[in-house]
Amino acid sequence: MDTISVNEQRNPCADSRRNSQHWNVGQIEALLALPFSDLMRRAQSVHRQHFDPNAVQLSTLLSIKTGGCPEDCGYCPQAARYHTDVENQDVLSVDAVVAAARNAKQSGATRFCMGAAWRSPKQRDLDKVIAMVKAVRGLGMETCATLGMLKAGQAEQLKDAGLDYYNHNIDTAPEFYGEIVTTRTQQDRLDTLDQVREAGLHVCCGGIVGMGESRTSRAALIAQLANMDPYPESVPINNLVQVEGTPLHGTEKLDLLEFVRTIACARIAMPQAMVRLSAGRQEMPEGIQALCLLAGANSIFYGEKLLTTGNPDVERDQALFAKLGIRPMEAQHEASGASGKA
Repeated sequence: MDTISVNEQRNPCADSRRNSQHWNVGQIEALLALPFSDLMRRAQSVHRQHFDPNAVQLSTLLSIKTGGCPEDCGYCPQAARYHTDVENQDVLSVDAVVAAARNAKQSGATRFCMGAAWRSPKQRDLDKVIAMVKAVRGLGMETCATLGMLKAGQAEQLKDAGLDYYNHNIDTAPEFYGEIVTTRTQQDRLDTLDQVREAGLHVCCGGIVGMGESRTSRAALIAQLANMDPYPESVPINNLVQVEGTPLHGTEKLDLLEFVRTIACARIAMPQAMVRLSAGRQEMPEGIQALCLLAGANSIFYGEKLLTTGNPDVERDQALFAKLGIRPMEAQHEASGASGKA
């Protein structure tokens, strides 16, 4: 069999994720420019060296605090300054989060992600999230949180609570970042990622394509992610979901085969990462989703909603998996008290 062992697949160590080569933008651009069949063959070959090609990891994402964010991210309907249909919602109760996590687990998800529309969590808010993390871990699920930029010591608190992954995307290429966000710099994001890594948490970090960036900028995004030391364990690749009222509404849509190419390049450049097919999946035909899985995507968000935008429902996903012969990955661990290994 041309896949590595189950334990290696599920918990690739940091040393194995340190690339033997430094990826420059030109190298990723050259991959993007390959004939489609050649690119797909190379991506599939890399994927099969490290993963079961017919298994996909299922995650469910819940917005635990919605709207009212002071940031100006041009893609986000939760920014307070934009006029969208998103209604502000205070932090959910622990019981409500546990109920949602239990439903997600019963539907087949193994990882439960909690997202909050904060620039940075206050300590009183972090205390609530810590209680949620402990409760969800008690269900035997992997846990992930995306809460904005972290202050000193907060990543360690989340680690001690048993959090497995922290998501903090770099969004786009460094040179294009200022076109999308002005209320923080990309370096602010990288500083939080440094804290997350130093605390011993798994890193979930990716970006968004289809925001009007060039192919060179898409290549630069993949190169920047791949050159992290080590590169992220989980790499969500999002296709912009345009929401009326946000600055990016009306942006020319990215060709979906270009999105597939981006997934393939992420797989080639980050061989042992979980490459996550994330936002924008609802707008993708089944054939495009199948090509993304063939290109090396092996993780999806699973459920009705992705924070505040739609997501293919569970029944549709299960029907697609049946057509493709895809099965869900098992959880990486069972709950082990308040603190879990990363």
